[in-house]
Amino acid sequence: MKRTILSALVMLVGMSLSAQMRFSNSPASNNSASDLEKNIQKLVMASIMINNFYVDSVDSKKLTEDAINGILSKLDPHSAYTNASDTKKFTEPLEGSFEGIGVQFNMLEDTLLVIQPVPKGPSERVGILAGDRIVSVADTAIAGVKMSREEIMHRLRGKKGTIAHLGIVRRGIRDTLYFDVKRDRIPVNSVDAAYMVTPTIGLVRFNNFAQTTHDEVVVAIKKLKEQGMKDLIIDLQQNSGGYLQAAADIASEFLAKGDMIVYTKGRSVPSQEFRSSGGGCFQEGKIAVLIDEYSASAAEILSGAIQDQDRGIVVGRRSFGKGLVQRPFDMPDGSMIRLTTARYYTPSGRSIQKPYVKGKMLDYAKDVINRYNKGELTNEDSIHFPDSLRYQTLRKGRTVYGGGGIMPDCFVPLDTTRYAKCYRELSAKSIIINANLKNMDKNRKKLAKTYRDFEKFKKEYEVPQELIDEIFAEGEKQNIKPKDDEERQKTIENIQLIVKGLVARDLWDMSEYFSIIYENDDVVKKAVELLSQQ
Repeated sequence: MKRTILSALVMLVGMSLSAQMRFSNSPASNNSASDLEKNIQKLVMASIMINNFYVDSVDSKKLTEDAINGILSKLDPHSAYTNASDTKKFTEPLEGSFEGIGVQFNMLEDTLLVIQPVPKGPSERVGILAGDRIVSVADTAIAGVKMSREEIMHRLRGKKGTIAHLGIVRRGIRDTLYFDVKRDRIPVNSVDAAYMVTPTIGLVRFNNFAQTTHDEVVVAIKKLKEQGMKDLIIDLQQNSGGYLQAAADIASEFLAKGDMIVYTKGRSVPSQEFRSSGGGCFQEGKIAVLIDEYSASAAEILSGAIQDQDRGIVVGRRSFGKGLVQRPFDMPDGSMIRLTTARYYTPSGRSIQKPYVKGKMLDYAKDVINRYNKGELTNEDSIHFPDSLRYQTLRKGRTVYGGGGIMPDCFVPLDTTRYAKCYRELSAKSIIINANLKNMDKNRKKLAKTYRDFEKFKKEYEVPQELIDEIFAEGEKQNIKPKDDEERQKTIENIQLIVKGLVARDLWDMSEYFSIIYENDDVVKKAVELLSQQ
C-alpha cells in the first residue's frame, strides 16, 4: 500500500512539475528543465520515503528547512532561508515601522526602564514618561521574573488598535499606576544622527537602507542646510545595507541628472541600470563619505557611486565587499528564500564583491578577522590589488579598485589603543550602561532642569566622580580592574566620554549622543580636515 501511495505521489509531483516547466518563462533549455524535474522528483521521493518508512518519527517541517538550508549553503554566502518568525524580524527594520506601544527601553535589574517614549506615540499620548518602569502587561508580571527581552517585546507588541494594559512604577509615587495604551504603527528610523560638526559642515549618519531612509535623509539634509550647512559628511560606518532602490534614490540627491549610480547583471534576470533623476537636495556642496570594514551592500553602492562620479571623497577603511543582489521569494507559510540573482557594478564597472568559495561560509565570515590579523585595518601599505582590478573614476580619472569592497580615497587606520582593556571588559559586562541607567533614574529631573539646551550641556557637564567610582567598584566585584595607573586613567577617559554621550542621548536623542562620541573620532576629524582644505 505504501509503495502504491509513494508511486502515485511521485507521479503527481512529476505531472505538476512538467506543467510548471511548460508555462515557465525560464531561459533554461529543455535538457536542463528535464534535469531539474528529475532532481526535484528525487528530493520529493526522499522526503516521502523518510516520512513513511523511517524507523523513528521525524519533524518533516524541520527536515524540509534543513534541506533548503543545506542546498543554499552550497551557493554564495548571501543566499539564505529564514523561517516565518525570523523573516518578520529581518524585514521589520527595512519596512520602516512596526506595531507596538512606542517606547525606547532598556533592562535594569530585570525591569523594563523607559528611556524615552516615542514622540507623539501611543505611550506618550497616555502620559508614560522617561524613567517609568513597566512591571506588568495585561496583569502578567514582567519585572523580577527573569523573562527574556524577546518575550517582553512580544507582549508589548501587537496589532494596531489593540490595547496593552500596563502596570507602571514611577519614582516618587507609592502606588502602581495603570495605563491602557492603544497600540499603533511605530516608525523605525534609519537616521541615527544629523547635526552640525562645524558652523558649515553637517553630518548625517544612517544605519541601513530601508523604505523610509531616503525621505529621512532628505529631511535631515534640509534641516542642516537651514542651520548653515555648506558641506556634508555622510556617515556609513557599520551600515550593513538594505534596499538597492533606497541607495539609488539617496544617490540621486547628490548626483547630476543621468549620472550612472549602479547597474546589475545576472544569468536569468534582465540587467538593470540605475541613474540619477537629478534635482536633488544637495547638488553643490562638498561631500565626504565615511566607511569601514562593516559598511556593506547598499552602503557600498552609495559610496562607490559618489567616488566613481568624483562627487566626493571616501574616508575610512576598505568596506566589507558585498556586491551580490538578493531577490526575496516569499513562501506560503511566511518563510522566505533570499536568493542571489545578480551582481552589481559601480559606474566605472567595478564589481566590489570580495572573493569567496562556494560552500566555504566560515572562511568568508572570518574575512574581517583575517584583515585585522594581516594588519590591513591598521596599515594601508598591507593592502594590495592586482592591476586587473584597477579602474578610473569617470571625471578626474583617479585610480580606484574593485573586487573587494570600496577602497577609500583617504585611509584612516583603526585606533587599537583608543579603548583600554579594562573599559572594554566593563562595557562587555554592561556595567557602564547599567550604572548610567541608575544615574538617570535618580537624577533625570535635576539634569533636565540644569541643562535646558544641549550646547550648555556639551560645554559644562562632567561625569560625577562618584559614578565613576561606582563603576570601578562593580567591576572589582566581577574581577575587572585596571592593571596599572596608566590603564586606570585611560579607562576613566573612556568612561567619561561614553557616559556623557549616554546622558545626552537620554536627555535629547541620538544626534546629541554622536555629537559627544565623535568629538575625538579620527575618521570624522579627518573628514572635517579634508572638507575644510578643498
